[in-house]
Amino acid sequence: MSDHKQEEAFRVIDRRPFTAEGELRKEVVEEEEREAKREAAKIQAGPLAAAKPVAPRPPAETPKRAPAFENLVRMLGSNAAMVLGAYADPRTGQPVIDPEAARELIDMLDTLYEKTKGNLAPEEDTLLLDLLGKLKMTYLEINQAVAAEAAKAKAKGRP
Repeated sequence: MSDHKQEEAFRVIDRRPFTAEGELRKEVVEEEEREAKREAAKIQAGPLAAAKPVAPRPPAETPKRAPAFENLVRMLGSNAAMVLGAYADPRTGQPVIDPEAARELIDMLDTLYEKTKGNLAPEEDTLLLDLLGKLKMTYLEINQAVAAEAAKAKAKGRP
């Protein structure tokens, strides 16, 4: 009988928006549809809806910083910087430049940002956006330099 009481006292509710297969849960889709209908009703109501004062939503709880998330972002950023020539290869002393690897790492960080949007602490959001901006600019500069070198080599008759 004590097992039955414990079951009643403890209940787990899964509030994640995605299923294990990566699809949106039925409840999330239904909520989005209800929200879309509310927005459509506001638009159709026009000026009448604007005249009514709308009660402000209570502020959402600000997500807390997660050091593990920040470390993951920094690790991916460091790897991307490494293949963009920020660090020299210890064996050769020459910078390592691999635009394809850099593109993959930047895409991973971009995806990470898109999938976590709205769930990040302000510091995490800033860290990720700043890092992405810097990496993308460096990537563009490296690609332009590689293209210029290829054009010079082609002009000189080298493949």
